[in-house]
Amino acid sequence: MKLSLFKTPDARGILPLAVTAVVVMGLSGCNTGSTLSNLAPGETLTQGYVIDQQQIDLVPVGSSREQVLLALGSPSTTATFDNEVLYYISQTRYRPVAFAKPKLLDQRILAVYLGPDGRVTNIANYGLKDGRVFDFISRTTPTGGKDQNFIGQILAGATGMPSSLPGMGR
Repeated sequence: MKLSLFKTPDARGILPLAVTAVVVMGLSGCNTGSTLSNLAPGETLTQGYVIDQQQIDLVPVGSSREQVLLALGSPSTTATFDNEVLYYISQTRYRPVAFAKPKLLDQRILAVYLGPDGRVTNIANYGLKDGRVFDFISRTTPTGGKDQNFIGQILAGATGMPSSLPGMGR
């Protein structure tokens, strides 16, 4: 007498039922209500100090250095040229796929300027606007010299040659 599990009429009806049950249980864990945007492989990266207006309001002009550190935490970096400046830096970058180089979307720098007495004299919120540093508070753009377009730079370079070049006899 030969015993076979798959040749009996009961076993043939159980096998497709068991496979169907396993497939249904496996698919029940899938989130079928999500949109295609949730399935996109890209990711947005936010790094550094995320600027919160409520925290900035805790540090009015005239606050001490200790009050700034208590309200905003440790700065990303500091500068001590004439007076001390505390910089809180954040960046938002996006990469379309993993292992791709992220593209810079936004960069914010909160600069807290301290006077010689260690008190806040000015607070500036800088960011990138059209590839330039932009102060969100005073709405001024610091410039480092003459602002010219590409054609203006070429023309200035062609006509602005120094008058005494080597070999010119002067």
